[in-house]
Amino acid sequence: MTASPAPCTGNAPALYARISADHDLTQTLFRQALQDPRGALHRIVELGEACGLPVTAEEVRAHIDSLDDTASKQWLIKARGGL
Repeated sequence: MTASPAPCTGNAPALYARISADHDLTQTLFRQALQDPRGALHRIVELGEACGLPVTAEEVRAHIDSLDDTASKQWLIKARGGL
């Protein structure tokens, strides 16, 4: 039996909400994740710094793993190599 991911604290939820609100940015990151998952993750970390919402790659992974919506899970499945 595997444990459920711990609820994410910190800036990852706020950063995810900000990115999700920008359709063009979301699509750009999705396309990048399909071709370069680690690069997309690095870009998300950079966006967090630029927005004043610093996150680590591990925090981003944990937050995405904790989400319970189909679109986010699909994003994770397609980009699994780097996330």
